[in-house]
Amino acid sequence: MAAAARNKALNLMRHVAKSWQHIAPETTAVTLNNKYGTTADPQTQKEYAFEMACSNIRYGPGVTQEVGMDCNNLGAKLVCVMTDKYLRPLPAVQVVLESLERHKVPYKLYDGCRVEPTDESFKAAIDFSIKHEFDMFLAVGGGSVMDTCKAANLYSSKPDAELLDYVNAPIGKGLPVTHQLKPLIAVTTTAGTGSETTGTAVFDYLPMKAKTGISNRALRPTLGIVDPLHLLTMPERVTAYSGIDVLCHAIESYTAVPYEERVPRPENPNLRPAYQGCNPISDIWSGHALRMTNKYLKRSTYNKDDIEARSTMGLAASYAGIGFGNAGVHLCHGMSYPISGLVKGFVSADYDKDIPLVPHGLSVIISAPAVFEFMAPACPERHLESAEFLGVDIRNKKAADAGKVLGDRLREIMQDIGVPDGLEALGYTKDDIPALVKGTLPQHRVIKLAPRPQTEEDLTHIFENCMKVY
Repeated sequence: MAAAARNKALNLMRHVAKSWQHIAPETTAVTLNNKYGTTADPQTQKEYAFEMACSNIRYGPGVTQEVGMDCNNLGAKLVCVMTDKYLRPLPAVQVVLESLERHKVPYKLYDGCRVEPTDESFKAAIDFSIKHEFDMFLAVGGGSVMDTCKAANLYSSKPDAELLDYVNAPIGKGLPVTHQLKPLIAVTTTAGTGSETTGTAVFDYLPMKAKTGISNRALRPTLGIVDPLHLLTMPERVTAYSGIDVLCHAIESYTAVPYEERVPRPENPNLRPAYQGCNPISDIWSGHALRMTNKYLKRSTYNKDDIEARSTMGLAASYAGIGFGNAGVHLCHGMSYPISGLVKGFVSADYDKDIPLVPHGLSVIISAPAVFEFMAPACPERHLESAEFLGVDIRNKKAADAGKVLGDRLREIMQDIGVPDGLEALGYTKDDIPALVKGTLPQHRVIKLAPRPQTEEDLTHIFENCMKVY
């Protein structure tokens, strides 16, 4: 353990040292100030800094029972408890409500959150929140519930805002959040999205038939509750598809464009985006999340009573959330948004059989082998390191083979947990590719973080390679 900690510290020091190697020894302080300070035009300069932000996380079996005390400690007068109709009768929600009642915390329950939320379901939750003038929010659920609660907090705190005001450009206006939000506690019931750690809320924008989102540090929960007891009720497919999301979060953030390559540099530090590119702190969280996922994903999927596997995947989701919440994701997520938004008749086991739906983690992983094979030439060492985190012996692997090495390992993992065989298995044909490409192109928030730029022709070729995976 001591050796591992020492190696991580050395890797961090090497990364910092590498970023300064291009500075000549005789460089003066004035020159450095011109290069890294505020005298240069930020519109033409690369980024030179990154910020680390994450929610407070409380982990432990049974910690959900403390939320009533948390609400009192935060001075709550009326709490909005948000969940969905499937979770409402389950222990996670019941423990929350019992804690609130035991500590005499006034609340109102909203169970209208939609699995894979839409702009319409967001608006319904926002309207409920504006009507009741809550001074605190409490989300109990997976990423869909937590993202809905973040949006309700954001817009009810500024009732005159339009939905697209804060949605990421170019789909929305991408305005900075300058008003004060209410405290938000997020009790996660899945091991995947890491939404309890991030300032991101994703939804299906129905007019475009594609997902988009809102990203701002102001949305980040005040406190994330990771209680492994809730993970024991996750069905098999929910466990598999939420767990595979952890893997994609971690690889995408680890292989994202380096933060110091991002242009333009923000004119004001308040405008520095939540998704900043890979950096030496996010690397540590993402790398460790991959090691944990490699060891425990299959066990947690097929053994619902394996408390060690499921609780460790809960931590891995938070670790990856801290990693990608500060570095960002890229093309797997960018391509996943139209894959989900253009869903035809696909219905997965363990999800609502009356609503066609491609679960988020499935929509992300289905393109991963093809995406990383395309991206690897831009940073082969990072793709090989990602494969190593996933258990591959890379000592004799060549940089030219990095994409195939990582892609093959991902296919093995996908087969291990029963991921369908490509877009064809989800109901898509090659005739759908132009629409899928069209839905990917506006996802600037994420696709511009990819280490290798993509043309429309590139995206077409990648989608073609996703039709079959195995």
